[in-house]
Amino acid sequence: MTDAVERPDGPKVEEDSVVLDAKGLRALAHPVRVQLVGLLRKYGPSTATRLAERLGVNSGTASYHLRQLGAAGFVEEDTERGNARERWWRSVHRTTWFNDPELAEREPEAALAYQQSVAAIYTLRTQQTLNELQTMPRAWRNTFDMSDWALRLTPEEAAALNRELMEVLTRYRREAPDTAASAPEGAERVAVIMQILPELDAPAASSLSSGPQEEEGSPTS
Repeated sequence: MTDAVERPDGPKVEEDSVVLDAKGLRALAHPVRVQLVGLLRKYGPSTATRLAERLGVNSGTASYHLRQLGAAGFVEEDTERGNARERWWRSVHRTTWFNDPELAEREPEAALAYQQSVAAIYTLRTQQTLNELQTMPRAWRNTFDMSDWALRLTPEEAAALNRELMEVLTRYRREAPDTAASAPEGAERVAVIMQILPELDAPAASSLSSGPQEEEGSPTS
């Protein structure tokens, strides 16, 4: 999501977002880089050392991946905070869009690696919330939800469902490190993870073989 443009398959793309191209997709095809970008967007500018502590990796690893993200335009050095001894980094964008089937076909390995990294982070977020759920105030415990709905849709209906859900989400207050102070009393960060997962039916048994049917009990090899 870079410019405020209308995508044919989704809502408007905000100016502070990035739409992945081939270079960006390859740059994010690593789980540590996806997590680094996410942490900078969630908590604001930070150093490689502090980010490494959060991720459980060494600072050299975090520094290397931050430099790669910087070369790809996802993060940049925060010169207002940095000094000769400590280098600070900040995220350039607020959100990432990747919804380009043609790009996914051209870069299948990078697309899969990126999507697998995102899925792993979603799983980790869910597990962290579950671990903390019993110590949360009751009002917040009552908001927790894990639901799945089995629907039978055409591709067009599934795309329409996605657009409608996105439109609902855009009506609510966005989270960013610099908006917490202006939020109403009692407001906390809430992660909404939306997934639309096609589960295509297996072919009917009668269509599995185009040749003559074998007699019951006849050997197959």
